[in-house]
Amino acid sequence: MAVYTHLGAEELASLIQEYDVGTLTSAKGIAEGVSNSNWLIETTGKDGTGARFILTMYERRIDLNELPFFLGLLDHLAAKGCPVPRTIHDRANRAYRMLGEKAVALIEFLPGVSVDHPEPAQARSVGAALAGIHLASADFPASRANGLSLPSWRELADDCGEAGLASINPELPDLVQGELAFLQANWPAALPHAVIHADLFPDNVLMLGDAVGGLIDFYFACNDIAAYDLAVTHAAWCFEADGSFRPAVAAALIEGYCAVRPLSRDERHALPVLARGAAMRFMMTRAYDWLHTPADALVTRKDPMDFARRLRFYAEKGDAAFPLPHD
Repeated sequence: MAVYTHLGAEELASLIQEYDVGTLTSAKGIAEGVSNSNWLIETTGKDGTGARFILTMYERRIDLNELPFFLGLLDHLAAKGCPVPRTIHDRANRAYRMLGEKAVALIEFLPGVSVDHPEPAQARSVGAALAGIHLASADFPASRANGLSLPSWRELADDCGEAGLASINPELPDLVQGELAFLQANWPAALPHAVIHADLFPDNVLMLGDAVGGLIDFYFACNDIAAYDLAVTHAAWCFEADGSFRPAVAAALIEGYCAVRPLSRDERHALPVLARGAAMRFMMTRAYDWLHTPADALVTRKDPMDFARRLRFYAEKGDAAFPLPHD
């Protein structure tokens, strides 16, 4: 989440009046993330007791033609009992509205806090919740290709350029080229697919103690390899801030996932390669954002080298990075 576009109080109040949620009382920009503008919205609520929502304006990497997929997915999963926020439809029953040339959507606010240092019990709950959305989405009628799959990583590398990558770290150009070649030659082709979250970092999970209160920010969701989504979450959850691996968290994450959706032998075997792909994906999008984020944006850039270190870890450790429940 982030704020790229600034909206005045009158404009926000007028927008909120298009929804049956009461009158706007407060709006606060949210600075985390790098893709959309977001505000925490407080209103009087329909009954006067107060209500909270998230208002999102779609800025980057979002094709407006795909918004029905993202927002419809939220409503589909919420109806299945998954811990995801519903879309608040406006008075004309539209899931999103246009504000000038940009689309905006109002999303249900879910309780909980994002954890900076997840514990194994929390990772276990997240693994189970992730498996739950993979199963619950099986009958979701819409589909969307992954716009940040292997071909796009090469495009991002080209957009950054060798000089740009080297300006981040002198070792980055060689690492990127070598890893892209490896992934092109070894990416698995015949694993089960699902609708995946594709970006399930700790700041996209709201915890209530050890339980999952909400999975949020589905704007990279797509149809892709289900085990890749687990690998993405592994790469996002199982490392300390200094880059050291947390095997107890990794074991709990996979245990929670397999308790709801057991992995096949082929999926288990593919996890090290999928994790290298996950690390490459975030290394490249962070490198692109590092080089292209506007200097005056209310946003915190993220260091791509965090995922360069994780990529090297996966390449070195292989299966040892994935302690499975039967081990």
